[in-house]
Amino acid sequence: MKEKIVEIICHRLESNMDKLRKAFLSSNLNLNISTRCLVIDELLPKHLALDIFNKFPKMDQMRLISSFREEKYTFKQLNMIPGLLEDITFAIQSPKVISLIEKITGLADQRPDPSLYAGGLSLMAKNNFLNPHIDNSHDGDRKYYRTLNLLYYATPDWKSEYGGNLELWDNKVQNAQIVPSLFNRLVIMETNLNSWHSVNPVVFDGNRCCVSNYYFSELSPEAEDYFHVTTFSARPNQKIRRIFSKVDALARNTARILFKNGVGKRDVFTPK
Repeated sequence: MKEKIVEIICHRLESNMDKLRKAFLSSNLNLNISTRCLVIDELLPKHLALDIFNKFPKMDQMRLISSFREEKYTFKQLNMIPGLLEDITFAIQSPKVISLIEKITGLADQRPDPSLYAGGLSLMAKNNFLNPHIDNSHDGDRKYYRTLNLLYYATPDWKSEYGGNLELWDNKVQNAQIVPSLFNRLVIMETNLNSWHSVNPVVFDGNRCCVSNYYFSELSPEAEDYFHVTTFSARPNQKIRRIFSKVDALARNTARILFKNGVGKRDVFTPK
């Protein structure tokens, strides 16, 4: 099934290549947001997208991440659940798909992340959220720069008013552009030193499901060397949390510089 999904995605991208490229390259014009972003709706046939949702693991099978920074459920051990979820995840990492994404974005030398470092499946239930942040600049081994986030949303009939939507912020994290997490939608967003983004709180009694992939490159998005851990801020009305987030980010970044491989067990995909 993986190769069939690759074929479907490639056809979807190739048939609209010029339009998609123009949309991505112009996506942040006239906005005070430095993050370019592309939305591709109806990525897969509806029956296949529904099957992906129906095979998502339940919350009690997933890892709950809960802190002042974020609250969500994640899952990486795809070989422990129906194979379709592994197929869609790694189809987006196919060399054929990557090559087309490179042409659309103009970003060369893109590499997938088979370890699913920070990727994999995620689920957000009512009151779950992800505060404004800049993603970790590198992969788990600090060899490559993170360059693109690819987010495939899988919950049928999800509406923007339910929350759980991607938000792209300006450099001061004061104003956001909302990208609804609608069913069967692929969002491609670049990551760099100013790519502040978040997920607004879910306010609906349902589960917003997402398949996440990240691309990396030896080439710095900023044409200069840099490193930082995932750096959180807070919403404009959360003044105290913003101050606390700055202290937290400084401490975590310092710890990662001192301990290059991080501390604790790394949560990654381990094939059979």
